[in-house]
Amino acid sequence: MDKIEVRGARTHNLKNINLVIPRDKLIVVTGLSGSGKSSLAFDTLYAEGQRRYVESLFRLRAAVSVTDGKAGRRSY
Repeated sequence: MDKIEVRGARTHNLKNINLVIPRDKLIVVTGLSGSGKSSLAFDTLYAEGQRRYVESLFRLRAAVSVTDGKAGRRSY
């Protein structure tokens, strides 16, 4: 993947926005107050990344470890 694509973003002031962002580059988001900069950065891009991360955790197998012993004590 060499780019991040946003299609049809509709959060707060964003009205069906399409956007292509190159990866591994410094990107600056500018605009007037209330134009949707934070909505794009946090409510759209960050939220999607967080959703994908959490979704990836559900693919992990559950592991349970049970030990019998006193915490902080060594048995010799």
